[in-house]
Order: sequence, then C-alpha cells, then structure tokens
Amino acid sequence: MSEEMTLPVFAGIDILHATGGTRISGNMEDLFEGISTDSRQIVKGDLFIPLKGEKFDGHDFISDALSAGAVGFLIQKGSENKLQQQNEETTIISVGNTLTALGDIAHFWRKKCKAKVVAITGSTGKTTTKEMIATIAGLTKKVIKARGNYNNLIGLPLSILQIEDRHEVAVMEMGTNTPGEIGRLTLIAEPDIGLITNIGPAHMEGLKTLDAVRQEKCDLFRHMSQTGVAVINIDDKKLLISEKEWRGQRVTFGFSENADVSADTVKTKGKRETIFTIKIGKFRQEITLSTVGKHNIYNALAAAASSCALGLEYPTICQGLMAFQPISGRMEIHELNNGAFIINDTYNANPVSFHAALETLRDLKGNYHSMVIMGDMLELGDRAEEMHEGIGSLMADTEVGTIFLRGRLSPATAAGALKRNMSRDQIVFFETPDEIIPHLLSTIKKGDWILIKGSRQTKMEDTVRKIMEVFGLGEGQRKGGKVL
Repeated sequence: MSEEMTLPVFAGIDILHATGGTRISGNMEDLFEGISTDSRQIVKGDLFIPLKGEKFDGHDFISDALSAGAVGFLIQKGSENKLQQQNEETTIISVGNTLTALGDIAHFWRKKCKAKVVAITGSTGKTTTKEMIATIAGLTKKVIKARGNYNNLIGLPLSILQIEDRHEVAVMEMGTNTPGEIGRLTLIAEPDIGLITNIGPAHMEGLKTLDAVRQEKCDLFRHMSQTGVAVINIDDKKLLISEKEWRGQRVTFGFSENADVSADTVKTKGKRETIFTIKIGKFRQEITLSTVGKHNIYNALAAAASSCALGLEYPTICQGLMAFQPISGRMEIHELNNGAFIINDTYNANPVSFHAALETLRDLKGNYHSMVIMGDMLELGDRAEEMHEGIGSLMADTEVGTIFLRGRLSPATAAGALKRNMSRDQIVFFETPDEIIPHLLSTIKKGDWILIKGSRQTKMEDTVRKIMEVFGLGEGQRKGGKVL
C-alpha cells in the first residue's frame, strides 16, 4: 500500500508554539514544506534545523542550506555569530537547544496525526519485529515505518515527521545508550502501543548495569498514556512489569502457556525456514516463517501480539508473518558455490544476540563442521572482557569447530574458549578478510556452516562480501531464487 509521500507543512507560528522559541526575523505566517537537519539534503522551501555535536556544528552550514533553498532556520542560543547577513524576510527562530526543538516539533506533529503509533524498544529484535509488524499491518492498513534504524533522538523525530493523514499505522523503533533517552523518545512519539522485546546486556558502556538497562527500557511504559496497550514478553523475568509501572491494558507473548500469544510445535524446514503453531486464545494456525532461530519466533510472537493490540484479525496476522522476508545482515543465509553456508548476522552484536546466533548455528549445522568469524561486541563498558569470555565459552559449548577473532577484545573471547577445552589450533586471530581466505579454502566443505557476526562498527559485512566473492554463490541464489 505504498504511495508517493508528501511531507507535513508548518507555519512559522507553529514552530514558535511547538518549541517555545523566539522570533529573530521573518513572517511567522510563512510556510515550510519540509524539515531537514542535513544541509546536503535541503529541498527548496525547507526549514533547516542545525544540530550540534561533540565534533560538528550544523550552524557552520547555514549558508549552504540557504543556497540549497532553505527558507527558514532554527538556531541555538549562543550560535548567533554563525549567522551571516540574512534577508529580513528569512524566518529565523532562536531556541535553547536545536535537538530538543526537533523533538518538540515532531511531538507537535504527532498530536495532529490520526495514525496509531506502535513504539518498539528492547535489547535485541527491534528492527526485525518492526518489519514484521509493518508487513502484517500493511496487508489491510496504510502503514509507515521508521527507516533502517532511525531510532534515536534525531532519527525518531524525523520518522514521526514523515507521518501523513493517509497513514493508519506508524511503526517506530526506539534505541538508547544513555539514561533518559527512552523516556524522551516516548514523550515525543506518544505511542498507542508500546513493546519491549527483551532485556539484556546491551549498551552497557552508557547504562552501566543490567538493572539500569531494565529501568531505561521500561521508561517506555512509565511515560506512555495509561489508555495505551503494553506488549510484554512474559518469558523474560526481567520484564515482570508491576502494577505501579503499568496500570493499563496488557498483551503478553512468549512460549509460556499463560501468554496471550504463544507458540509450540517448533521445527526447522530446510535451511531457511521455521515452522511453528501460533496460539492466540483458542485460535491455532501453523506458520511457516522465512527465517531461523528461536529468537525470531519470539520476534514473530511480539509482532503478532502488537498486531492484536492494533485490532487486526488473526488470519491477517498469520498471513503477514508468512509474508515476512528476512532483513539483510540479520540471520541472512547464503549458500556458497561449494555447498557450504554463510549466516550473515553482521548488522550488530551484543551477548544476547550472539547467544541466539550460536544456538541457531548449532541447530542448523547438524553433524557438519561450523566456524564463527567474530568482530568485537562494543559498548559493553567495564564488563566487556567478561562478556567476551562468556561468548568464547559458549562457542566451545556449542561445538564450534574453528573461530576467527578480530578486535581488541578477541584475547578475552579466546580465553573463554580455551577454558572450555577448545584447543589453540582451533582459534585464529586476524585483521583483514584476506588473511582468513586461505584457511577457508583449505577447510570448508559442502554442508559446513560459517557464522559471521560483530558490532556495527566492526564492519564484518566486508568479510561476508569477500567470502562470497572468492567462493561464489550457489546456483539457486545466482538466479535470484531459493536454494532450498
């Protein structure tokens, strides 16, 4: 149901009301046909909001934005010296903080929107669940979803500002690495439905402790309107939400028989699909999901529970789950020309997602040889070495045959594997993808499996590309079809 998108239109007076800013120049009745924080993407008629960071200042690009067609500017108090001589007709509004103002404008727009907003946070599974919900709802509703991982204090407001009157459902994602972010994002988005996928050790560098992660994520429920619906993973003991934290309506999901939406009879079909029975009250239906891993069944259940909260019919929910297609870089399976398989799970990594990937690798490989090519998991704070050691131990416990390690924390990962009786000749340290190709060429055989994973900044997708370049893809994938 995708259609060409038109952006919201604001008058200067709207911006003043939304931000509590001060007029410096311009007619407050003039209209802005869009909002941009990037001077390189200005469209004629835009309002330019220059953001300030530790290493950049968008105010340095005001003249570029003006040349590109911007007709108005928000400026942060104290940055007036960045303004060159402007025409008195140019709208300029001063605010205390341009990042805060961006959120305030998005919230102003959100209050005008008729769409039901679904907000998703959690330590893992946010983006996959977002895509599943959008696929389900898109069968019968006009849906907009946040692009990629537009889930922070910049990305979420920009996503909110894409919602139009024609949209019936907006699916948003909320990420955090600092206390207070989820609360602020929730106030901006005013979600009708809030979902926390799970709680685990992610972004520990900024949040420090697992309890702090929980507190931060649960701010979604604390700041939501009590007229909304909280979607809760009943299997995650860290998500036992008290009546004090949430007094409104709940929809629960999980493998527990007490969940409103649950699953049983799980089995793998071929190399890329999972079959399970979804249960929603007395309703039962077998689902074939085009991805693998128990964690993805949890994502499907979370999406189904959120869709129930949206009031969608059960057959539509099932149809949407079966129509879902995996996202690039998230448990994406490729068959190589020699019959071996790559699991490209390079989009990001933390201990929870690595645990899930290793369990899936163990289940898929059967009696064949498996390898893991790992980049560091980042933003884990003081417990980074301990957590890498734990993943190394898990690799040994899940019978990974060979591990290739790259990054500052790779010695800790190796130490964990050695403690669980993995031999030193099963561990290889590397810096570039080229270094491991000779080893792979001499050892990888038909039926073997390679898991490639690391945090976003480690760019492990470069290793995926190199291996696919050297080995080539299986015939079915070269033709664009399914291999199995």
